[in-house]
Amino acid sequence: MGYEGVEFAGLFNRSAADVKNLLKELDLIPVSAHVPYDEMMSDPEKVLGTYAEIGCKYVAIPYMTEEYRPGAEGFPKVVESIKMLGKIAKEKGMTLLYHNHDFEFVKVNGEYGLDVLYNSVPADLLQTEIDTCWVNVAGENPAEYVKKYAGRAPVVHLKDFVMKGKEKPAQLYELIGIKSDEKEKSDEEKFGFRPVGYGVQDIPAIIQAADEAGAKWLVVEQDNPGPGKTPMESVEMSINYLKTLKF
Repeated sequence: MGYEGVEFAGLFNRSAADVKNLLKELDLIPVSAHVPYDEMMSDPEKVLGTYAEIGCKYVAIPYMTEEYRPGAEGFPKVVESIKMLGKIAKEKGMTLLYHNHDFEFVKVNGEYGLDVLYNSVPADLLQTEIDTCWVNVAGENPAEYVKKYAGRAPVVHLKDFVMKGKEKPAQLYELIGIKSDEKEKSDEEKFGFRPVGYGVQDIPAIIQAADEAGAKWLVVEQDNPGPGKTPMESVEMSINYLKTLKF
């Protein structure tokens, strides 16, 4: 297809050695991995060591539950835990990242929760993995937000979507497998993921911003395939679109 690397979201009971062999077979670079915060905290040395053995340069906290987010009572403890994880990752030759959704754009004392997080942890222990789809859903300009973290944005998520109006579906996160207590069923007619270049995102502007910010990798994240498409068809559409751009 033309992809140079891969970002993991689970190893599905495969050993580090098995994954390394598969990467060699497919000629893919192990860029990064999404590893749940609680999983990292369960055994930081072992969990982070596995991804270091695979050869990942980055490991990302993909999601924070409400009790861990800025503004929550437990947030100060989380900050100290993230510093600890960042130090261990650094010792193992990796960089810890945080991957945002849109809920980090709720303000805490006049400041976005996401900014509170990044301002609470030194840059050498935590860098950004800005998901440009969720920045847009939150009402911010993705390209400008990437540039805001120039020098601290080594990995940027390219993700496209369509959304009718400004009102998000009540169960938006169920589209990415996160259960909600809301009674309304997810309404995929209001919001849907698309292959990169087939939604509302200004992809050229985002790529230009990522370049200016010093990004090392652009990661295509396809949470769900486009309508009538398989996951592999969707990621192929994304890479084929990206090949048409003059960068």
